[in-house]
Amino acid sequence: MSTIRTASEESGPPVWRTGAEQPWDPEDLAVAQGRYPTPENIARARAELDRDGAAAIERTVP
Repeated sequence: MSTIRTASEESGPPVWRTGAEQPWDPEDLAVAQGRYPTPENIARARAELDRDGAAAIERTVP
C-alpha cells in the first residue's frame, strides 16, 4: 500500500516568497507606492530601483 503525500509534504518546509523576487518596472513601483505613473514619479521610482535594488520593493511590497 502506498502513502499519498501532498505537494507541501513532498517539497519540505515552506519557501517564502517576497515581492522583490519578481521583475519590477519603475512604473510598477510608482503605482505600488500609491503614485500615478507620471514621468516624474517613474523617474523617482527608477532612481530608487537603481540605488536600492530589491530593498526598494521590500519597503513598499513586503
